[in-house]
Amino acid sequence: MNRTKIADIVVARLERDRVTLQKNFATSGPIGHFAIDDVLPPDLALRIRAAFPVSNAMKTRHSLRELKFIAAQMDRYNRLLEEAIYAFQDPRIVRLVGEITGLPALEPDDHLYAGGISMMVQGHFLNPHLDNSHDKERQRYRVLNLLYYCSPNWSLECGGNLELWPEGPQGQPITVESRFNRLAVMVTHRQSWHSVSSVHSDEARCCVSNYYFSHRSPEQSDYFHVTSFRGRPEQKLRDLVLRADVALRMAVRKLFPRGAYKVKHYYDKK
Repeated sequence: MNRTKIADIVVARLERDRVTLQKNFATSGPIGHFAIDDVLPPDLALRIRAAFPVSNAMKTRHSLRELKFIAAQMDRYNRLLEEAIYAFQDPRIVRLVGEITGLPALEPDDHLYAGGISMMVQGHFLNPHLDNSHDKERQRYRVLNLLYYCSPNWSLECGGNLELWPEGPQGQPITVESRFNRLAVMVTHRQSWHSVSSVHSDEARCCVSNYYFSHRSPEQSDYFHVTSFRGRPEQKLRDLVLRADVALRMAVRKLFPRGAYKVKHYYDKK
């Protein structure tokens, strides 16, 4: 199963519910989003899950901000994973998602900057945060996250669910369940705070991630920010530490906009 054939299936699925998805996105509030289920045939979704590497073959992100396993150097892993990731970069899907969301001039990212695959096991989490505003060359705005979930029998009680914070990280989140064979799409801008709840399951929560970029700002005005983490409402001390961390990293990027930070999470095709 190659990326074109996978994309054929996704295109047909998006086309079938295009009108409903447009309405869902348009009425979803300050953090525009939609979710669509049964994206791929179940047997193919299970094959994608089975292709995930063991955790010690992935990189670990472990800090006050997050705890998860990630990978973007896809030539090290089962070929099906790369085909699944790049299927969502098919021009037809990019065009369709642009029409559904009303965001023009979308471009996928061949280098998978901050994308690829992720795995979260019991106790893993992702605190409320804003994704960094641009691509790794700081040329295009990051405007959409596309998250495809492929862990079978996943339920709300398993945790590891996407949370959107339209009132900010001290408000109340909207939960988007990380359901098997579901694609969640959300806008990213200066108010798109989101997180992943702590995983409670003995099974792994697996996700195939893509990001779409654009030379046009999703807010129709210029801005820049680094990935910005906050504490949850009950994490008062952590929130103070994470706010200071953001301020420090923003100061460094303003002083050295082109060379102070070496991007590590991307697909190096050399």
